[in-house]
Amino acid sequence: MSVGTDAGLLAPTWAGTPAAAEVTDEAWLQAMLDAEVALARAQHAVGLTPAAAVEAIASVARTDRLDLVALAHAARAAANPVVALVTAFTEVVAAEDAAAAEYVHRGSTSQDILDSATMLVARRVLGLIAADLERTAAALAALADTHRHTVLAGRTLAQHAVPTTFGLKAAGWLRLVADALVRVRAVGSALPAQLGGAAGTLAAYREYAALDRGETGDRASDRGGVELLGPFAEALGLAEPVLPWHTVRTPVAELGAVLQLVTGALGKFALDVQTLSRTEIGEVSEPAAAGRGASSAMPQKRNPALATLIVAAARQVPAHALVLAQCLLAEDERPAGAWHAEWQPLREALRLAGGAAHTAVELAEGLIVHPDRMRANLELTGGALVTERLAVALAPVLGKVRAKKLLTAASAEAADTGRTINEVLSGHPELSARFTPAELSGLLDPARYTGAADALVDRALRALDPADTADDTTQQATTGQEKEGRHDG
Repeated sequence: MSVGTDAGLLAPTWAGTPAAAEVTDEAWLQAMLDAEVALARAQHAVGLTPAAAVEAIASVARTDRLDLVALAHAARAAANPVVALVTAFTEVVAAEDAAAAEYVHRGSTSQDILDSATMLVARRVLGLIAADLERTAAALAALADTHRHTVLAGRTLAQHAVPTTFGLKAAGWLRLVADALVRVRAVGSALPAQLGGAAGTLAAYREYAALDRGETGDRASDRGGVELLGPFAEALGLAEPVLPWHTVRTPVAELGAVLQLVTGALGKFALDVQTLSRTEIGEVSEPAAAGRGASSAMPQKRNPALATLIVAAARQVPAHALVLAQCLLAEDERPAGAWHAEWQPLREALRLAGGAAHTAVELAEGLIVHPDRMRANLELTGGALVTERLAVALAPVLGKVRAKKLLTAASAEAADTGRTINEVLSGHPELSARFTPAELSGLLDPARYTGAADALVDRALRALDPADTADDTTQQATTGQEKEGRHDG
């Protein structure tokens, strides 16, 4: 039977990205071998496994010493890959040192190894995601600062509402990314090792320790039980667990939740880019690259490919996270199916989130802003965009209800006749008596009605932890101002 390849042909969001390389079958197998070595090292640290046995086990703990495909097929028999791995790995160790083979997987259970390997893989991917989020945050901070006075139409329910600034919009994207980064760092620093034995009591670990010391019954020490947790976690670089968590699945469910938050935050950014890059809007465009955004049928197309990859991930990860959340319902001391259901959804969520974060860096750092199109779009409604401000100015004169009624009628007339709001209102006797033409024009200037947008951008930038952004934020802002189409003008 031939074996296929999962290179991401149908998953361009993560194909070829650093995160994808960290969640391959080979990467997961190596993490399981790392867990086996860490167990031997931890047992040696408490005076059990001999140093020579540890070195023999560590020296052959490489994926190239095992038949990965054969292990995958053999995993069907036990419904998990560790049982077959232990048999095959023990044979590899025995070929090097028969005595050392006795210390492979000593006292352990499949879930200890696979859960610990899963946390190792997740930690590596979260590190990549955090680094990419830092770069994305730096780029968005530069956009927010550079375009704090670049006015564009704020849109609510798909329609022009009131003026805002592109800087404030970028600051909103920045806040999402910064929030996601905080949570990625928090979860990544707390991923726990797993060690519990068959039913979470550490019984076999203690029993082997007692056997090594010639202890029996109540005289058996705990040096192979709870005392193993710290050295095992330290050997893996993971957090020491309070208890075995075989059926306490919050670490995995929390991973799913934070990966969903990451792709959701990036997805909002990407979705806005898609919208603003529509032909009829044209306020931003993606950075160009050979072949990017091409259509197989239409030569003129330049599709927002980067944003599309991110949005695709953001629409998929919640489903995977839901599976992980459902697996919190894990019966007894070892669930039949709930644990097993986590593996693939978690892998897919990790590589989708990793791919989205990596793609977001390129999108944020290369995003091209078109202030001229923003200015042109502000004029589409003939000044109606600023009628809220005029309603406030007229309220003391006409009353709120009458002022709103007058401006609603004026907006409708302007839309029907193609005249501007200013032209319609200039002939109104109550208004001409209250405002000079210059004052009326000033009240209808979108650039003078952006509220506290500038101050809000400052708040967003000040709220960043210095570690949230790369050192080149200022450089990006300066460079961005110099690039064609990126200055306020």
